[in-house]
Amino acid sequence: MYIPPYFREERLPILHSFMREHPLAALVTSGQDGLTANHLPFLVKENAGPSGSLVGHVARGNPVWKTAATPALVIFSGPEHYISPNWYASKQEHGRVVPTWNYSAVHVHGMLRVHDDRDWLLDLVTRLTETHEGQFALPWKVSDAPAEYVEGLLKGIVGIEIPIDRIEGKWKMGQNRPEADRASARDGLRAAGAGDVADLMD
Repeated sequence: MYIPPYFREERLPILHSFMREHPLAALVTSGQDGLTANHLPFLVKENAGPSGSLVGHVARGNPVWKTAATPALVIFSGPEHYISPNWYASKQEHGRVVPTWNYSAVHVHGMLRVHDDRDWLLDLVTRLTETHEGQFALPWKVSDAPAEYVEGLLKGIVGIEIPIDRIEGKWKMGQNRPEADRASARDGLRAAGAGDVADLMD
C-alpha cells in the first residue's frame, strides 16, 4: 500500500484497536484460479508473536483454506468519505483545490495457516460470538443452540490463522492540508453525516 509519511500509522496498539473496531476484512489469497478475496470477521490475538495474529473461519466448501502455507493479505477498512473542494477554506483564496477521499485502512501480511481441530474451532466460534454479542443486553451464546446442532456446524467449517509478518496503517485524513482546510473539511463532513470521519480527523 502506498503510504506517504504524513498518512502512516505504525503504533501497534492503535492498529490492533482499529482491526477490533472494524473486524470484517477482505482476505486476499492466490491460488490456481488467481487472486481471490473472501470477506470474513477476524479476531485479533495481540500477544501471539511480535505483532499478533488474526484468527477466523471459513466454510469447509470454501477452497481458500486449501491455500494454506501461502502468503495472504488481509485488508481492514475504516471510516471514509468523499471530500469536496467546496469544503476547503483555501478555495476562496486561490482556487487550487481538487476533490479527494479521506479514508483509513490497515493491511496485514502473513502466511495462511489452517486449524481443523474441533476444540480449537469451538473456542474460536465461542470467542467470536462473545465479542460481537457483547453489545446486546441479552447476548446470544453458542450454548443456546442444541449441542448436536453445534457439533454438526463445527464439522462444516475450517479455522484459519494468519500470524502477522507485516502490518501497515494508513490514515488519509487531510494531514497534508493547511489547518484552515482541515477545519472546514471537518465541518463539511459533519454536515454530510460523516461525523465518524471528522472525528478521526480530530
